[in-house]
Amino acid sequence: MTAIAVGMIIFAYLCGSISSAIVICKIARLPDPRLSGSGNPGATNVLRIGGRIAAISVLLFDIIKGMLPVWLAYHLQLSSMSLGLVAIAACLGHIYPVFFKFQGGKGVATALGAIAPIGLDLSLLLMGTWLLTVFLSGYASLAAILSALVAPFYVWWFKPQFTFPVAMLSCLILLRHHENIQRLWRGDEKKLLKRRWFRLKKK
Repeated sequence: MTAIAVGMIIFAYLCGSISSAIVICKIARLPDPRLSGSGNPGATNVLRIGGRIAAISVLLFDIIKGMLPVWLAYHLQLSSMSLGLVAIAACLGHIYPVFFKFQGGKGVATALGAIAPIGLDLSLLLMGTWLLTVFLSGYASLAAILSALVAPFYVWWFKPQFTFPVAMLSCLILLRHHENIQRLWRGDEKKLLKRRWFRLKKK
């Protein structure tokens, strides 16, 4: 591994360690997301405690901090394996941020940003999968889990040389969601979107 690759991995981790949920909540004078709602410093929890504008700001920041280091590494012509390690480093920074006592989020938005430089079509497909799952089920966690499961197959179809790095990234996301998987299995998981299906009223 070259010195440039090592430097980009460190840079990616530091970028990921900037917890946008905590920073934006402090700026907006909202409760600490680590101590409120689900306790997860991510966009979904910020949506619950601070509303749409704060949540969208967190989401965009998390995507950018995953995208930037991978985009730079891509244009520096690093190998696909090095690109995968850069992407994983950005997500590890988000999950275990050195600047915030290693208490971070789940890494979904950051992973999406890290995959984005591979191809816009791939990113749109993953976003569509996430949105469709949320719309049908109401669970943001289930959407993240399913998106992580299908991501390697999408990448294999569009850019097969990146399949293994993206598969490693998906494994990291799935491991981070192990508690959500257990709650989904028990039926205890909270929904992000509550669907109200039409019901026939009795006359």
